Amino acid sequence: MALAISTPTLPRRALVFAAIVALHVGFVLVLNSGLAIKAVEQAFGPIKTEMIEEVVDDEEAPPPPPPKIEVAPPPFVPPPDIAIDLPVETTTTTAITATTKKPVVKPPPPAPVARVAPRQNPRRPIIYPDYPPQSKRLGEEGTTTLRMLILPDGRVGKCEVLVSSGFPRLDEAAVKQALRSWRFLPGTENGKPAAMDLDLRVKWQIKVEKG
Repeated sequence: MALAISTPTLPRRALVFAAIVALHVGFVLVLNSGLAIKAVEQAFGPIKTEMIEEVVDDEEAPPPPPPKIEVAPPPFVPPPDIAIDLPVETTTTTAITATTKKPVVKPPPPAPVARVAPRQNPRRPIIYPDYPPQSKRLGEEGTTTLRMLILPDGRVGKCEVLVSSGFPRLDEAAVKQALRSWRFLPGTENGKPAAMDLDLRVKWQIKVEKG
């Protein structure tokens, strides 16, 4: 007994998909056989292939090394000749010889000063001091030596007892009289009045009056 099986009709989309797959498979087969290559060459001409080198970006390249700068050496300058004088121990003989060769020039001595000592003034004679009454009663006698400073105007600026008479009353009377009334011609240096010392002795002696 034979069975009859009926197949359902395939959808329309499935048929289209199957036709596309069949075309692709046929196209692959044609390529493999070389026919497609010949067909393309006849249509577009031979196909040439070229190798394109990859361009390297210049920014990524390392910078070039800095140029070398050659510094010229400084010019040679010879050192100056320096003479150093070292101390030399000299003996007595060498010192004397050196002194003899180089005599020391001494400055000329100053001109001598023309000095004139003070003296008595004839227009104003010395007035001797009065004899102290008490010394006269006691019989005191002696010589008082005075040292006086005669000023440029002839007055006695200072007076002191250089040698005493042995009696203070007599010495004091002589000093007072000199400072009070004595005047002299002043001493001079190179013709000009100058203050100078003058020594003078006063002799004390009691005179006996004859009756």
